[in-house]
Amino acid sequence: MDRNTIIGLVLILGIFIGWGLWMTPSKEEIEKQRKINDSIALVKQLESDSLARVTAAQVAKQEPKAQQLLATGSTDSTVVDSLRKIATAQYGAFANAALDSNKVYTVENDVVRLEIAKLGGRPVKVILKDYKTYDSLPLILFDSASSVFGFEFFSGKRLVSTDQLYFQPYFDKAENIGKTEFSVTGKDSLTFVMRLYADDPDGKVLPNSYIEYKYTLKGDDYMIGYKVNFVGMTNAIESNTTFINLNWSYNLLTQEKSHENEKNESTVYFRNARDKDVDYLNERKDEQKNIGTSLKWISFKSRFFVSTLIADQSFDAADLHVYTLDEVKQPKRYLESMKASIPMAYKADGDNSFGMRLYFGPNKYRTLEKYDLRLERQIPLGWSFGPMWWFNVYLVITTFDLLEATGINYGIIILILTILLKLLLFPIAYWSYRATAKMRVLRPEVEELGAKFKPEDSLKKQQATMDLYRKAGVNPMAGCWPMLLQFPILIAMFRFFPSSIELRQQAFLWADDLSSYDSIINLGFNIPFYGNHVSLFTLLMTISTLIYTKINNDMMSTGSQQLPGMKTAMYIMPIMFLGIFNNYASGLSYYYLLANLFTFAQIFIIRKTINEDKIHAKLQENKKKPVKKSSFQKRLEDMAKQRGYKG
Repeated sequence: MDRNTIIGLVLILGIFIGWGLWMTPSKEEIEKQRKINDSIALVKQLESDSLARVTAAQVAKQEPKAQQLLATGSTDSTVVDSLRKIATAQYGAFANAALDSNKVYTVENDVVRLEIAKLGGRPVKVILKDYKTYDSLPLILFDSASSVFGFEFFSGKRLVSTDQLYFQPYFDKAENIGKTEFSVTGKDSLTFVMRLYADDPDGKVLPNSYIEYKYTLKGDDYMIGYKVNFVGMTNAIESNTTFINLNWSYNLLTQEKSHENEKNESTVYFRNARDKDVDYLNERKDEQKNIGTSLKWISFKSRFFVSTLIADQSFDAADLHVYTLDEVKQPKRYLESMKASIPMAYKADGDNSFGMRLYFGPNKYRTLEKYDLRLERQIPLGWSFGPMWWFNVYLVITTFDLLEATGINYGIIILILTILLKLLLFPIAYWSYRATAKMRVLRPEVEELGAKFKPEDSLKKQQATMDLYRKAGVNPMAGCWPMLLQFPILIAMFRFFPSSIELRQQAFLWADDLSSYDSIINLGFNIPFYGNHVSLFTLLMTISTLIYTKINNDMMSTGSQQLPGMKTAMYIMPIMFLGIFNNYASGLSYYYLLANLFTFAQIFIIRKTINEDKIHAKLQENKKKPVKKSSFQKRLEDMAKQRGYKG
């Protein structure tokens, strides 16, 4: 094959590829054509006797009159007969369960209200009674319009989903028949049962062949018992079935003022059943993960509230998915969409039972901790079992619990907490200031020593300076270690305040919610990296941080030349915090403001107690004493000798 032939073939191939790409329809065109095809198909189905693909929901929408006749028990209509044929073709042994009207039952305790629908036999709305949204509306975790919860399996070679079929309430007490509202309080418990009945070959309902959802509520608990029983289903579900699939999904509703912050803290959490590790999907981008190991629980988490499905034993595996919704179509109503597909082992030759629990409630540490399931690990308090986590759990949260019991305002609680932390850290601050003072009193000698060396002899200058510090008994790193020891605490508080549900909707001074940003001016337009409002706590924190930076630079200055741009960088960081913290929890900015103010007070007190003249005299005495060289000093001298410096 010569070169021209090869070039010709390549060109032909390129033309085919280009033509294929050019003629490929766009996503919008595909979606438009799909809708047209669906509409044509639906019309044909409604005009023919073979309407096997029309679901019960579509039937109800197309023939409301026929659906009404079915609900009243009428059987003398040809339309009703047609609908029964459709249901039988689509659902087989569950045809009667596809032909009913929906009804909602309310089941509640002291803290949570469930609205359980006949369609799907599942909660279609969960309301947390002790909480409100940021705009004072009832706090609803999810609604029926965007949620799915049901089992999927094959029946008569048809794929059936319980979410599309009508359950019937089952009452073991005659006095409950006809009631639609049930409640329990205190230490009592309540059980509410929904059953999905199968049919015999003649189309009659079998009372001993059903799928049962059993909900158990305690009077004062967010945890709800959820047991699923498959009874007498050997003829209704395919005999070769080894797994059935539990599909659970819903769109998280917006609950907080800051939509973006809430969205960035919403994702799917899960816990491994064996090693008890808690993991989660990415909070900032779409992610799908197939978990091949057994799981103890799966949780759909927003910033302050969670919906969790917990296995009594374990789930064998799960396919988890979190993705961002189209904000053009659903601007602020929803945060994220979350899905879990859970295969569950099934024995087709007998009855099956799946013991589970449902937690619908706040993401509050003490509330979750009592279940001993590591549910509290969904609260981002720091790395697991790291210093930040221990600090937040055993010091900060404990202090909050004690002070919260007194009933005082949370702004005052943060003030008291800040004072306690500053008292705890005072010895470190004192040590740091004293170490800095030693460096400062040696500044004239360091400058005089530095003048003896040429600019190119930087290593010799450094070795001589270290020798001076060694003779005077000064450790140059002594002032840095206290700052490093305090750093985990600063980060711990950075994680605690935005995650603390205790601060949610707690007002203080001009802030109406310490868990969200405070706003004294709404700009009416958005400034990149800053926002569309002015947070006064953040502004005051930034000003105090700039002042602290100036004071700290003056204290830390020892006469040695700093790296180029270092001072400028120290002032840039607080300005960056102005943009970062403007949309953060006002409680966090308030805490950092208090911390800076108390630091100023500490510096004033320490300065009054430290006599730098005495420190200087002590250092001069130290220089007269013989001092053993440190290993670090020896390494510096060896490096200098290699460059020809004899010392």
